[in-house]
Amino acid sequence: LRQYDMCPVSDGAAAVLLVAKDKQDELGFGGKKFVKIAGVGSATDTHVVANREVPTDLLAVRLSAQMAYKMAGVGPEDIDVAELHDAFQILEIAESEEVGLFPRGTGHLAAREGKTEIHGEMPINTSGGLKAKGHPLGATGVSQIVELVKQLRGEAGERQVEGAKTALAINFGGFGNNVVATILTTK
Repeated sequence: LRQYDMCPVSDGAAAVLLVAKDKQDELGFGGKKFVKIAGVGSATDTHVVANREVPTDLLAVRLSAQMAYKMAGVGPEDIDVAELHDAFQILEIAESEEVGLFPRGTGHLAAREGKTEIHGEMPINTSGGLKAKGHPLGATGVSQIVELVKQLRGEAGERQVEGAKTALAINFGGFGNNVVATILTTK
């Protein structure tokens, strides 16, 4: 790994306001497109990569995504846009395969062919990802949710994925040993 293969650790903040749907008008949020947390999943794996059965697998990513898909009643084929934890250059590719957005061994081809770009088949990291926006420890996962809420509301400007209705966020700590998957939807 070289300097530009890793994201910078940075300062930053992000916030999400959770409001019951029946309270949105009362609290002044009427007229905003409501985004629902449809599914969440959390999984862990050993922190010691050498102790993993297959060191390059991100088991906790796969398991957390499976839990979130099940809770939301959707599958990878239903995802319109994703924010994946790309603290290192390879992670967007590896995670896109682990969560089922692309078959194992083809994530790099999808990226090279432009499938993961904003107007591609499966837009990933429309925010620019952690390499572009920085990695504000403690705020990273929420900043992913903020980006996806903007996408689902049609408020992402030049980064907008047209018609996005279902989104996936993957955030993790350590070496992929503590992972949270979140599925958001407007459905």
